[in-house]
Amino acid sequence: MAFRAANGSDAPRSHGPEGEGSGRNAFLGGLPFAVMAVVGSVDLLAGPGVGYLPLLSLGPAFASLSCTVRRTAAVGGLALLLCIALAYYDRILGTRANNLTFVSIVGVIAASMLASAFRERRERELADVRTVAEAAQRVLLRPVPRRVGPVRVAVRYVSAVTHARIGGDLYEVVMTANGVRLIVGDVQGKGLEAVENAAVVLGAFREAAYDEPDLPGVADRIERALARQLTGEQFVTAILAEVQPGQIQLLNHGHPPPLLLGSDGTIRVLDPPVPAPPLGLGLGDLAPGGAEPHAVRLGVDDQILLYTDGVTEARNQQGVFYPLTDRVGDLDAIDPESMLDLIQKDLVRYVGAPLGDDAAMLLLRRRTI
Repeated sequence: MAFRAANGSDAPRSHGPEGEGSGRNAFLGGLPFAVMAVVGSVDLLAGPGVGYLPLLSLGPAFASLSCTVRRTAAVGGLALLLCIALAYYDRILGTRANNLTFVSIVGVIAASMLASAFRERRERELADVRTVAEAAQRVLLRPVPRRVGPVRVAVRYVSAVTHARIGGDLYEVVMTANGVRLIVGDVQGKGLEAVENAAVVLGAFREAAYDEPDLPGVADRIERALARQLTGEQFVTAILAEVQPGQIQLLNHGHPPPLLLGSDGTIRVLDPPVPAPPLGLGLGDLAPGGAEPHAVRLGVDDQILLYTDGVTEARNQQGVFYPLTDRVGDLDAIDPESMLDLIQKDLVRYVGAPLGDDAAMLLLRRRTI
């Protein structure tokens, strides 16, 4: 399990998974030859009286796991040559038993080539799907610059869907005439429907953030967009924020409260003064007066950590939720990127398994200049 960094092109990239994949491919590529070498050696050491020739079929069988069709056929050809040479050494060449062994190896070679062909086709299809997913990712969850106005920003995101790059959690940071505005949200549900709803929220935010004079206006535009998209009792929890000189305005719609990490080491949970329902539950039905933002002082080098419930609802092997507020107090870093790296590593160690839900974290730090 690995969180994806979502900052700009200068953000560090992790090469761990790619290195592991290369090592695994090298191992699988050499495995057929190693197996046949072991079979040949054992047959030679055992002497002419004992034959291990049927085990040579393991060579092309293992080759089908990672090799191309041609390479699998080449491995099969080598297995046949070894079969002939060892049969001559065992003095069974041309016997009925040897002929049956030869035919069985040919059958395994044919099956392995077919399996290799199907695997290659599936890998090409998967590569095409990943290309589309990466394109969708760039549109839906665009890279966030490390510096936006008076703050430094870092983001981490992981999808609960295996091999997926995007899911139901969302984030965005934009620089507007009113200052830095951002959103962190969590769409109810998972899969493609959650991705579609996340796209609606982000599209509405990216437009409204530049047009509306205040955060309630931005939230209202998102609410109206969701009213045309959502069905039934679907909803989106979200926090909208606006960075102003010396403070940050927060508008919380049913989302986990952010944490204020003070430069003096204090940690404060930023609960909203008046709870507001999630977005998408109906215009004015549950909050006829409208949600109001609240201001929080943001000093130099203070940090604001926004996150989704995939972080705080992650459980360890004993079923205990990840205590983010307690754990983050033991972590310290000089910049948002390093801080999120520490939180990520601590969360992975705590859970000890893939997360069961999408998870996103966005960390703001007020710059000294």
